[in-house]
Amino acid sequence: MKFLKRHPFPVVARFDRVVALSFAFPEEALRPMVPAGLEIDGYGGFGFITVALVWTRSLRPAGFPARLGQDFFLAGYRIFTRLDDSGRRLRGLKILKSETDKRRMVRLGNLMTGYNYQLVKVHTESNGTETRIRTESPDGAPLLDLCFDTESEDAQLPKGSPFPDWRTARRFAGPMPFTFSPLDDGSFVVIEGNRADWTPRPVALKHWNVSLFQEAPLKDYTPLAANAFTVRDIDYRWQKGRIIKPPASA
Repeated sequence: MKFLKRHPFPVVARFDRVVALSFAFPEEALRPMVPAGLEIDGYGGFGFITVALVWTRSLRPAGFPARLGQDFFLAGYRIFTRLDDSGRRLRGLKILKSETDKRRMVRLGNLMTGYNYQLVKVHTESNGTETRIRTESPDGAPLLDLCFDTESEDAQLPKGSPFPDWRTARRFAGPMPFTFSPLDDGSFVVIEGNRADWTPRPVALKHWNVSLFQEAPLKDYTPLAANAFTVRDIDYRWQKGRIIKPPASA
C-alpha cells in the first residue's frame, strides 16, 4: 500500500473549470503546518493558503480511455512552499486537505496520494455572473462558503491584499508545478504537474468563509484575501511521483 501512496504512475484529467483563491497569513502562522524540509514561499512577510475549486473530468491513469475516468468536484487547500532538490529550489504546494463530492474519489485519492481526501456535500448557486459554492461535512457542518464573479471586466484585488497589482499576485495563482507530500523518513513524494496552456484571469471575490481558518493554528490570526483567478478547459497530467530528501539544513 505504501508503494501506491507514492503515485507510481502518471495520471491525466480535464479541468473544465478552476477557480483559485489565495489568502495571506503571517509566515509564522503557517510554519506549524509546514513539515521540516519545506520552506514557506512567501511575499512581504506573508505566506499563502490557496483554496482551489476544480471541476474535474475523466481523471484516469495515463493511457486509459477517458470513459473510464472519474468526474468529480474538488476543493483543495494548499500552502505555497519550496523544496531544495540538490541545489535546485522547486516551487510547489503542500496539500493540507482535499474535499470531494465523490466517495470513490476519497478511497482512490487516499490510496494513491497524501492529499487527505474527505467526502463533502457541495451546494452550487448561480445568480447572473456570480457563483456561490458551499461545502459541508456529511453531518452538515459548514466547511466552505465562497461567492465570486468570474466574468467581471474590472475585477479588483481584494481589499487589504498584500499584493500591489495583479501581475505580482499572479505569482501565487496556483496550481504550482509540484506538490510535496512528506514521508516518515524526512523525504517527500514529489509529483510534477504539466499543462499545455495556463492563462489565469482575475476574479472578483464577493464573499468568503473558510472553516479551516477558525481552527488551530490559524484561529489566532486574521487572514487577508489576497487574489482570485480562474481558468477553463485545461488538459492536465501528473507525472509519476519521485522521492526527494532535502538537505538536513533545509
